[in-house]
Amino acid sequence: MQTTDIGSKEDGKLWHRKPVASSNGIVVTVVRSASAYQSKTVRFLQVAFDTTGESFLAGDHHGNIYVIDISRNRFKLVQKTGQACTALAFNLRRTTEYLVALSDYSIKCFDQDTKQLVSWMRGHEGAVSSLSVHSSGRYAISTSSDTAQLWDLDTFQRKRKLNVRQSVGVQKVFFLPLSNAILSCFTDGSIFAWESDTLFSKYQLPVPQDGPRIHYKAFAVTQDGKTLAAGGRSNLIHLWCLDSQQLFRVIQMPPKVRTVRHLNFLPDSFDGGSSQVLGVLSQDGVMRFINIHTCKQLFDIGSCDDAITSAAVCPKGRHIAAVMDNGSLRVYNVQSLTQETNKPPQPLVKVVTTNKRGDSSCLKMKVHTGAVQRPAKTSGRRIQTKRLRTPAVSALEDKENDMPDALNKKRLRTLLRTFGEYPEKYRMFIWRSLLQLPENHAAFSSLTDKGVHSAYLCLHERYPIKSHRLQRGLQRVLSALAHWSSIFGEAEYLPLVAFPFVKLFQNNPLICFEVVATVIVNWCQHWFEYFPNPPLNILSMAENVLAHHDKELLQHFVDCGVTSQLYAWPLLETLFTEVLTREEWLKLFDNIFTNHPSFLLMAVVAYVTCCRAPLLLCTHRQDFEYFFHHRNTLDISAMLKEAYRLMETTPADLHPSSMLSDFEPLTREQYPIFNKYPTFIVEYQSQERERIRQQEVEYLRERQALQDLRAEAVRQQAEDEAWYTQQELLQEAEEQRRRILQQEENKLAEQRARLGAMKRELKVKELTLLDAARRRFLKHQQNQQKIELNRLDDEIQRKVTLRAQETAAAMQDMEVRQMELDAQRRLFEQQLAKEQERMRQEVRTEVDARQRRAEAEDSTFQNLLHTDRDSSQETKRVLEESLAEAGQLEVDADWQTEVIRRLEKADEEQERRRQQLAELSRETHAKEEQLVQMMMEVEGKHWNDVAAKRSQLEKEKQAAAAAESQRRSRPSQQADDTTQNKPRRSQEGSIISLDRGRGTLDREERELLQEVRELRQKLATRARAADWTSQSLSSQHSVTS
Repeated sequence: MQTTDIGSKEDGKLWHRKPVASSNGIVVTVVRSASAYQSKTVRFLQVAFDTTGESFLAGDHHGNIYVIDISRNRFKLVQKTGQACTALAFNLRRTTEYLVALSDYSIKCFDQDTKQLVSWMRGHEGAVSSLSVHSSGRYAISTSSDTAQLWDLDTFQRKRKLNVRQSVGVQKVFFLPLSNAILSCFTDGSIFAWESDTLFSKYQLPVPQDGPRIHYKAFAVTQDGKTLAAGGRSNLIHLWCLDSQQLFRVIQMPPKVRTVRHLNFLPDSFDGGSSQVLGVLSQDGVMRFINIHTCKQLFDIGSCDDAITSAAVCPKGRHIAAVMDNGSLRVYNVQSLTQETNKPPQPLVKVVTTNKRGDSSCLKMKVHTGAVQRPAKTSGRRIQTKRLRTPAVSALEDKENDMPDALNKKRLRTLLRTFGEYPEKYRMFIWRSLLQLPENHAAFSSLTDKGVHSAYLCLHERYPIKSHRLQRGLQRVLSALAHWSSIFGEAEYLPLVAFPFVKLFQNNPLICFEVVATVIVNWCQHWFEYFPNPPLNILSMAENVLAHHDKELLQHFVDCGVTSQLYAWPLLETLFTEVLTREEWLKLFDNIFTNHPSFLLMAVVAYVTCCRAPLLLCTHRQDFEYFFHHRNTLDISAMLKEAYRLMETTPADLHPSSMLSDFEPLTREQYPIFNKYPTFIVEYQSQERERIRQQEVEYLRERQALQDLRAEAVRQQAEDEAWYTQQELLQEAEEQRRRILQQEENKLAEQRARLGAMKRELKVKELTLLDAARRRFLKHQQNQQKIELNRLDDEIQRKVTLRAQETAAAMQDMEVRQMELDAQRRLFEQQLAKEQERMRQEVRTEVDARQRRAEAEDSTFQNLLHTDRDSSQETKRVLEESLAEAGQLEVDADWQTEVIRRLEKADEEQERRRQQLAELSRETHAKEEQLVQMMMEVEGKHWNDVAAKRSQLEKEKQAAAAAESQRRSRPSQQADDTTQNKPRRSQEGSIISLDRGRGTLDREERELLQEVRELRQKLATRARAADWTSQSLSSQHSVTS
């Protein structure tokens, strides 16, 4: 294990000798010691990988941001922020930009190439715990404990802000890979999914009700965005299927795990983004990697003594960067950690065979590899034993089908003939098994340590590739091949052969090199025997096969002057990459790697025969060249079927398999020697290249020497010029010194003059300050007087306000008194009405008494007349009838006249009152102050009138009593008159007596009613409208009665 102290360096190498990962997988440990104290280290806090997985960012608590490139063995200080960082993330669109969350709650965006600040984003009120960037690179989400904010990385403006209740905090908010969904996790355990475009809620994951609460703290999502892992304050881990929004598995960690601090899925090149391995960092500082399907621990990193605080996993699954508890940064190699796990399992099927002599004591055991099953994926069921028959195959076939530590080639061939290609998910594993790659790490490292071969220093000029990473990978593989054998540095078509495999295995240079080497050794046999010319022997084999199966097409080629170098060699030197798509090429090489090396030549012939129709129409050489260097409409399945037919129907004397060797894998530990080429030509070209290189070196050396001499002459001339210039500068400096001294003296005199002026100014300022102080004191006195006046004004205003309040209170008391007077007035009216009613009852009683007396007088008169009934009965009857009729008519006429007059008078009075009602209602408010006095006057006048009426009534009663006595004495006097005068006088006396008594009663009654009416009118004119209405209604009722 190597340890690198970067100290105060801003750039350098991680290691000086390429490290070999140990059994614990540690590649290198990076520490940073403080410049002043070697024993004190600066702690690293955060790490974040880029999309390539080759480099990552690391930030320490001093605010320094480093870019550590594992593939280039470099580290570089890209920024000094001066504050500790709390989160890091790369910008996925502009790969040179990265985001840094600082301890002052702000987020900054820097460019790692220019080291310039791109943008500064503020808005959080707490420390930012995580940064998540959308897969498109346009948006980013920053999360703190109280909120989450969505940022536009094009304008660096905040688009949305997630606000939550104070009781519920935000745990983490991040984008889901390969989708437009945002996952938000809160401290209460709830998890919501939102649309990133519209921010509408998509769904909420149901929180499990049974079992203990986990209190989620750590989250991880697979690269395909289909599985979510969540852990917290428990040794349980919940696995959610985000497609169905259901909890499909709960994993229980060992008892040592009490809290889950961090989760990371470990990607794999062959899982299609659905990671199967989950890294769990617990409170003890150990990060355990488990298989989420078998729930078995594969490996772990860290320990209790050397604990891990946080970790980041490479997107390609090759490295793990961990921040240790002691502040150092450690890089792990995943391949070394999984070396034991990736070993193929022990064979499950074993066949016991005997020797030819049938000696049962001498047994041989031969193993046939069956279906591959790793120990982690085997079921717990007991395997049932079945008796197997010994396969009846030849020793040669067994040798061909047996692949040590790999798959069975015969079964793979059956699978390939059935489906036409291998599964995309397992293709690379099958190829590695078919090619039986030895994976010689030490040998490959020795080849790559030699650096770039001189033949491929300018590879980018001959074969420009847009991807620099792919360019470097191709250059590395070709250089290793050239260091392995000299011929590979001279073959111009070798980049065309190696490029498709470099592009396919760009993440694993060792596998790529061994695949290319295996292809060259087996499928490129005899290619280099005619170097630098094309392999004429191989091309003649293909031409012989074509001549046997399609003579017409070959004759057409001959007629057009087209040789095998034109129609077969372009396909071979590019391995069909120019004429096939990626899927077609992979399908073709599935069949090539599964069959004999001669299958490649049969594929060339099959391609030509399948395209015979367009080829027969071509007549010019340029058409043929274009045809075999560009893609054409071809059914790859038909081509493969034709290739298999050619393999089976070609005669043995023409079959390429008779001239090509069987497949031979690369040897282990060391690669085999490859010298199947004309050595003298290659050596001559190598010598010529070396001679040219030496000449170039000599020329460069001489040119460098000439440039040194020229530089020396220029330097000497510059020194002379500098000496003369220095002398001139000295003279100018002396003159300048004299001028400066003169200027200093002048300045001193000016300063003295300014000093005297300043003293005078200070005196003036002192006097001014004294005058200002005096004025200020006077102003202060004026202000105090103003304040006193204002205080007096406020006091007067307060008293005025108090007086106004007292007046308002008195007015309110007057209003209350007025209300009391109104109540007393209404009470007086009620009493007056009761008195009137009492007087009306007395009048009625008097009238009834008088009527009874009149009736008694009538009855007396009738009795007096009855005595004279005998003498004048007829006359009396006639008189009585006429008297009764006359009296009745008079009474009826008087009553009707009085009723009509009263009704007319009531109507006129009602109309007049209606006209005066509006006018009197306006005068009511002005005359209310006179109400009490007028009521008193009315009351006194009323009682005076009542007393006068009572006295007058007594006088009338006395007059009536005297008249009654006279009237009673008069009938006895009249009885002595004659018979003729009796009827007339009796009739006249009766009429006068009845009329006078009735008229008196009617007159008194009318006078009493008139007085009551006048009193009511005076009281009603000073009452309210409601009282007016009620009094008028009662007056109408009284008049009517």
